[in-house]
Amino acid sequence: MAEVNPDSLFEHAREVIPGGVSSPVRAYGSVGGTPVFVSSARGPYITGVDGREYVDLVCSWGPALLGHAHPEVVAAVQAAASRGLSFGAPTAAEVELADAVRARVPAAEQVRFVSTGTEATMTAIRLARGATGRDAIVKFAGCYHGHSDALLAAAGSGVATQGLPGSAGVTQAAAADTIVVDYNDLNALEGVFAEAGDRIAAVITEAAPSNMGVVPPAPGFNAALRELTQRHGALLILDEVLTGFRVGPGGWLGLEGGYTPDLVTFGKVIGGGMPLAALGGRADLMQLLAPVGPVYQAGTLSGNPLATAAGLATLRLADAGVYDTVDRRSVELQRAVSEALSAASVPHTVNSAGSLFSVFFRAEPVRNYDEAKAQDQSAFARFFHSMLDQGVALPPSAFEAWFLSAAHDDAAMGRILQALPGAARAAAHS
Repeated sequence: MAEVNPDSLFEHAREVIPGGVSSPVRAYGSVGGTPVFVSSARGPYITGVDGREYVDLVCSWGPALLGHAHPEVVAAVQAAASRGLSFGAPTAAEVELADAVRARVPAAEQVRFVSTGTEATMTAIRLARGATGRDAIVKFAGCYHGHSDALLAAAGSGVATQGLPGSAGVTQAAAADTIVVDYNDLNALEGVFAEAGDRIAAVITEAAPSNMGVVPPAPGFNAALRELTQRHGALLILDEVLTGFRVGPGGWLGLEGGYTPDLVTFGKVIGGGMPLAALGGRADLMQLLAPVGPVYQAGTLSGNPLATAAGLATLRLADAGVYDTVDRRSVELQRAVSEALSAASVPHTVNSAGSLFSVFFRAEPVRNYDEAKAQDQSAFARFFHSMLDQGVALPPSAFEAWFLSAAHDDAAMGRILQALPGAARAAAHS
């Protein structure tokens, strides 16, 4: 393939695609500069349209647990494609994938496949309202559950606020039944239930939030959510779109244990890089979904054969050795980043949840969205571009998790470690 100038391509892209991208963070808005347009990827590397190769720490925002273009996953997709791209009909593969999910996550007694994480969480919310006959939903500031209207409600001032539209095009009516609470603040949540418990259909939370940067739940927080929702007749929806099958074979729930949510949502790894997501939960709740129940949900491409083939191959290959490798590499990289920033006297803190981690450019702990926002984002931007110039692609935002794969071998790690001291020095100088 002929090499392409990324600046020219970005200029053209902005003429034909809003912002030049199909998902906002890809535009490098918070770090500046021209995004890397990827032409191919293999193992721990991506290659830009200009022929430059980068060690990838985005991993397609999570799905590339095994590394890019794993030959067995590619072969499974190719074999499925040879039999047809889409049928709009049931397949044996989706039944097999549902069995694989249930085996890893016992809380998912039944599973419904959709195409995106947004669809999964949107359906879970609808199902919770249908099951309880209540309208209000509680979410936490800084947790992202896709771009459906009700879940784009943003927190205002104060500890707990009634939902306000977080995006143009979202009406106040759509957001009015969303209550936003500061993350990791059980007292605030208890106050909300004391005031409006009989209106609350569900609490939805990221199992271990990774969309304000990685901000893990305080010890016992998720179990307390379970107890509080049960006491008030509300449901607990655990969003594992990002953490599911990424931080361990059973996701964050498998690592943490000690409680059982009513509904769980999955995405990213479950499709092995193809558009696939799911929701699962108690069988009596899942039986409320059409065609057996009154809660409607449908999708022409839901459970399509290419995505289920990729998901099945990925889950089959994601054995204990894969998770051990990713965990070990994550610990190694966290330590190296912190040592490099400390050597350059750059204030920072590193948060982790399993193998996922984020580097916050502030010295104080980060336990919620307000604290995540109180970091030096310009220092991150300088750090990001220095790493990129040295051939290492980080997530282009200070509010994202860093991802590793089982394909990040000694050579790839060596390139990352070599780039860190210079990037730390860049972060130190405004």
